[in-house]
Amino acid sequence: MQVNNDHYVIIMAGGRGERFWPISREKTPKQLITLVGNRSFLQQAVDHVQSLVPIQNVLVITNALQAPQVRKQLPTLPAGNVIAEPVGRDTCAAVTLGAAVVGQRNPSGVMAVLPADHIIPEEQKFLQVLSDSFDAASRNEVIVTIGIKPTEPATGYGYIHTGPALAPVEGHPTVFYKAEKFVEKPNLEKAIEYVNSGHFRWNAGMFVWSFATISHGLEKYQPAMFASLQRWLNTRTPRKLGQTLAVDYPTIQKISIDYALMEHAQNVIVADGAFAWDDLGAWPAIARHLTADANGNCAIAETINIDSSNNIIFDARTKHKTPIALVGIRDCILVQTDDAVLLAHKSEAQKIKELVKKLAELPQYKKLV
Repeated sequence: MQVNNDHYVIIMAGGRGERFWPISREKTPKQLITLVGNRSFLQQAVDHVQSLVPIQNVLVITNALQAPQVRKQLPTLPAGNVIAEPVGRDTCAAVTLGAAVVGQRNPSGVMAVLPADHIIPEEQKFLQVLSDSFDAASRNEVIVTIGIKPTEPATGYGYIHTGPALAPVEGHPTVFYKAEKFVEKPNLEKAIEYVNSGHFRWNAGMFVWSFATISHGLEKYQPAMFASLQRWLNTRTPRKLGQTLAVDYPTIQKISIDYALMEHAQNVIVADGAFAWDDLGAWPAIARHLTADANGNCAIAETINIDSSNNIIFDARTKHKTPIALVGIRDCILVQTDDAVLLAHKSEAQKIKELVKKLAELPQYKKLV
């Protein structure tokens, strides 16, 4: 594995991370905060790939509200590599925008599209899979998706049904499969069936393709998006691109890359993602990365408790920190910031997104979103 100047990484960093309120806010969402380790998720995502691509080939797709903080967190990234969408239009538009910037710089380029907010503890295993995926996408007009081996019958992920294994390539140990189909988030019964079969992988939203391949795919299955790609390619300065996006983006169809392309394309292959991975979808997932006490409490805080178990306690206050005391509290999430406190049962963690929406509707609390 070595740095390749024809390889690019597009990091998708425009999400809101609402389920991690009150730490995650609109201007500083999940990918820009530090929950695990000493770096934000975005910083970790950039750190991961710098042994494969030069820093000038790393692009971050974000939005206008978050762009200043992205630039602040990534001071070595060229300013022009932080690209702000005028409005959110889901992942197909973001992918197309990233492809346009790569195409302007290097029509022979091969790009990986990666989320900004995943935890990948086994970095070397991940880099091997990513390197082999770059190689596969360079040699053939294929769309590579990295599928994660399921460790449980999770119902919160989409799945990919894998077909026969492809012929191995010498020097590239990653196993690749023909992609049979993408399937939506299943119920528990279906998820158990998928995991037991051994022929399904989690869809982690990680893709690798050449500029030519993504262009041809959009031209065939999303002609309107392909037309946008062509217009953006013809903007030769970041300022002109920004002006064109301001006009184009509000009219673009809001659709995910899965629906727009992956579920239609016949040239998709699956790289076997045999490495530890976690997308940290909500507060309960944090417990997988913290050390619990004898009663199962996970805390990043000064705490004292009596008869309390299996709680997550997170103190993000920057001043006036005081101990957090729990008595008889079980299976709860307690998060405290300088201006808000969250107390929720773990089983209701997904409803934090609803809470954020409600706060945004109340004038006196909108500043907390």
